[in-house]
Amino acid sequence: MDQKDILLAVETERLRLCAFLEQLDPADWLVPSLCQGWTVHDLVAHLTIPTRATMPDVIIGAIRARGNFHRMTARQARDRAARFTPDELIAQLRETAGSDRRMPGSGPMDPLVDVLVHGQDIARPLRRPLPMPVTLAVAALDYVLDNRFTGAPKRVADLRLVAADADWATETGTAEVRGPAADLLLAAMGRPEGLSTVSGSGIDRLTERLRDGSAPGTSRGGR
Repeated sequence: MDQKDILLAVETERLRLCAFLEQLDPADWLVPSLCQGWTVHDLVAHLTIPTRATMPDVIIGAIRARGNFHRMTARQARDRAARFTPDELIAQLRETAGSDRRMPGSGPMDPLVDVLVHGQDIARPLRRPLPMPVTLAVAALDYVLDNRFTGAPKRVADLRLVAADADWATETGTAEVRGPAADLLLAAMGRPEGLSTVSGSGIDRLTERLRDGSAPGTSRGGR
């Protein structure tokens, strides 16, 4: 994907997520997401930050969190969730859906990974469908598996991932994990929920790695 295609995909997925969020009940916003300790409200607040953050925001946040990136993003998300209602956050997400602004230090693919993965972090605990486009799931997989910052290379080391719904697979690996591209992406990003539809000789190894406490994966766009 070139940068123009990535930006269009980010805008489309953000707007699709907005349409999904508009259907939620007030109680749904209090449901725990797949990101441990984060509610749906917290996570949506988090998704509005990358297009608004500045370098001073990041520096101050890092100082307050004593250099802990996960602590910083959690604090920023909860602060924003306390300030804005669900309707306000949806409006903010829609307002900057097509923005090419992103967190300092992040790359063009990071916002796409964020909206794809966090969309599932929100939708799956609610048991509401939010299908992930297969072509985008594959593009996201290619990106995170080559990015140590996400933690994905370590989680799937020595495993051969095979998409059951696309002509895609990693080239090497001593044991196979096969499943929908969206679920392979979730598992690679540290979500045990992604294991629900996968199979193969490497499933026990991947399950153990996720059970051992690997934190949910992070792109430079967020958690």
